Amino acid sequence: MTALADTPGSTAGLERIAGRRTKIGLVAGGLGAYWPQFPDLLPQLQASAQRVSTRMQALDCDVVDVGFISDAEDGARAAEQLRVAGCDLIVGFLTTYMTASMLAPIAQRSGAPVLLINLQPTEAMDHATFDTGQWLAYCGACPLPEMANTFLRLGVPFRSVSGYLEDERAWARIGRWIKAAGVRGALRTGRHGLMGHLYPGMLDVSTDLTLVPANFGGHIEVLEFDDLRVRVDAITEAEIDQRIALAQDVFEVADSVVEEDFRWAAKVSVGLDRLAADFGLDSLAYYHRGLEGEQHERLGAGMILGASLLTARGIPACGEYELRTSLAMLVVDRLGGGGSFTELQALNFRDHVVEMGHDGPAHLAISERRPLLRGLGVYHGKRGWGVSVEFDVKHGPVTTFGIAQQRDGSFRFVASTGTVVPGPVLQIGNTTSRVDFGGDPGEWVDAWSATGISHHWALGVGDLLPELRATADLLGVELIEVAL
Repeated sequence: MTALADTPGSTAGLERIAGRRTKIGLVAGGLGAYWPQFPDLLPQLQASAQRVSTRMQALDCDVVDVGFISDAEDGARAAEQLRVAGCDLIVGFLTTYMTASMLAPIAQRSGAPVLLINLQPTEAMDHATFDTGQWLAYCGACPLPEMANTFLRLGVPFRSVSGYLEDERAWARIGRWIKAAGVRGALRTGRHGLMGHLYPGMLDVSTDLTLVPANFGGHIEVLEFDDLRVRVDAITEAEIDQRIALAQDVFEVADSVVEEDFRWAAKVSVGLDRLAADFGLDSLAYYHRGLEGEQHERLGAGMILGASLLTARGIPACGEYELRTSLAMLVVDRLGGGGSFTELQALNFRDHVVEMGHDGPAHLAISERRPLLRGLGVYHGKRGWGVSVEFDVKHGPVTTFGIAQQRDGSFRFVASTGTVVPGPVLQIGNTTSRVDFGGDPGEWVDAWSATGISHHWALGVGDLLPELRATADLLGVELIEVAL
């Protein structure tokens, strides 16, 4: 997966907005009956537990370490501590054999999904010299089937990672679960703005607002365009000048950009920042049609610059009132893939690519080149005029990811991996990318559409399927993977 290291976030004024940190609970344990039998065993296991705690703290999360448990009473105590802590994920470290009764209360009471890890001290034992006590330090795999059986009978989803203490493959898998836990936490506690009204006739975009907290948790903040208008009205000329200077640092500005439109987009951009801050938004979806150049039409037409800058700073914003896509963009962003507002544009059967993008907000951190601001006299299918963002996503592996609503009201994840390849794209103020899915583009579009996805989704850099599988698991959501 590609990290967003070389992003416009290094530009002064475009730093990422600090988001909620992932909270991971950690408990290690082993069977207390061993301690008097093998005096050197417990100190060794506790040292391993400390190493695990240290490595986990380096994974961009806050760790609630409740220590080492040796019996069921210890497990009950740890369960209560972790329940109060409100963790996004509980990690149980099986250092040696331990009974299921020690972890059952933690799995049942914590209110968070549980990941069991079995990391023995090294790759293999020294069979010629090891005694029983030394062997027991390698025995974390022994209770794993017992835990799986017990968890399943308790109705608790089971998941595990096995390896050794400095096994980078295992730590990559652990890190994947921690990232997924962060996404789960962001959705469960997030505040998602919905401003304006549905684009008329887009039945696929329509979302019952209750379904978001029902499926993921979180809060939907219903906003009026007047909430933005009063903030935009308060923006000063000096603030507009500062925002234009920022935009000129980030974007190449085409000759087609009209100065008046540029200043309006900058003014709306500063107002959007205040709106997001005042309402504590983690994402935003918006649309307003408007009529004959009135103020709300002008606000709707002036959103693209500010929404793109917000998205680059970690608050995904998308047009056409597409709430499930702003959530999809949030998921992709938190997994480190960026995530731009995307739909199908055309199929290129000569080059075997699907051309996709949108005439709206983009995630500037994943642009192949310096993004372009282009002036448009008309937005196709929408009212108004102004500036739009144009680029193609970084060439290389990418993931398309969307959230589909089912007939029964449940959500499902839909994802596919491909490769953005170089080649000609339209120069019309769109974020167009040429994606090769490894086969006939028409067959991919048919398979993608058959999942029930809406006509918008997020396009992110890197192969995000491993992280998305973990995220779907923690959320209890079905993941459909489209592949040719």
